[in-house]
Amino acid sequence: MPPLKVCIVGSGNWGSAIAKIVGTNIQKSNTFDPTIKIWVFEEVINGKKLSDIMNKDHENVKYLPGHKLPNNVVAVPDIVASANDADILVFVIPHQFIPKACEQLSGHIKSGAFGISLIKGVDEGPQGLKLITDIIREKLKIEMSVLMGANIANEVAEEKFCETTIGCKNAAHGKILKELFQTPNFRVRVVDDCDTVEICGALKCLSVYLKSHGTDVRLNALGIQDHFCGELLLAEWNIVAVGAGFCDGLGYGDNTKAAVIRLGLMEMIDFAKLFCKGPIQTNTFLESCGVADLITTCYGGRNRKVAEAFARGGKTIEQLETEMLNGQKLQGPQTSAEVYKILKNRNMVDK
Repeated sequence: MPPLKVCIVGSGNWGSAIAKIVGTNIQKSNTFDPTIKIWVFEEVINGKKLSDIMNKDHENVKYLPGHKLPNNVVAVPDIVASANDADILVFVIPHQFIPKACEQLSGHIKSGAFGISLIKGVDEGPQGLKLITDIIREKLKIEMSVLMGANIANEVAEEKFCETTIGCKNAAHGKILKELFQTPNFRVRVVDDCDTVEICGALKCLSVYLKSHGTDVRLNALGIQDHFCGELLLAEWNIVAVGAGFCDGLGYGDNTKAAVIRLGLMEMIDFAKLFCKGPIQTNTFLESCGVADLITTCYGGRNRKVAEAFARGGKTIEQLETEMLNGQKLQGPQTSAEVYKILKNRNMVDK
């Protein structure tokens, strides 16, 4: 079998960190083609194209500064040119951009190619919850797997030890994907409970329902009430990382935060039982994609950090994204709005 060609669709903070891992791994393996393409949404940085900087200096100076990428990682600003000959597509872009990306790629994917999503988010379909892998699978007609875990991108790039979970129903693909991603410091476990893995990563999960009425924010599950200045980007926020950030920003303490995390884990399980198409394996919640990711997000994730700053008041989410995330977008708020709408349509908000 000829070596498998790999394309990473997305070059933000997480995409660049993964490119560092994959670029290094494929140089040591006969399974993969030694060159990896990474699609770059073209930007101009100090008068230079980001793709040119990455190909010349081998560094994503905007989204992962200070970390050199392997020389075999080639930045391509045209999404079709980056992916049209790939055997494996690694999707790692904000979930709201997936429909457009799939539209551009449709009809240009190699026969027999398969993909894996590293995207944390969900969408709303006619029947309710729609997973990102479902969208990609339907639009591109390829088999999909998913990778989720307690993986803060900068720590992964710094090669600090962590674990991750791959949800994959195809055993042969699972073996290939483990070889592609696993390193001594990035430990991979493969399970076949794909939907639960993805839901864990997308939601972290449901913990408290935050309702805004002007400047009133109520953490219903805990019976906490408070007021703070600022403008809610979305009317409903219910992702546990955001709830944890609010706890920190409002000074509620570690006991309250622990309660939010516990409630989040319980609602994660309840939500998966309601919305997963197949049977739920409870052990999946004990994998890196479950409880470990939940803990990491509530203490070190960007959703928590921005939510804390937001709760202290004075700035919008958009302003904080620009200041704290270098223009990158949070996944928590939009995912929360989509999940809330799904629950509201089913009269399940108070469950």
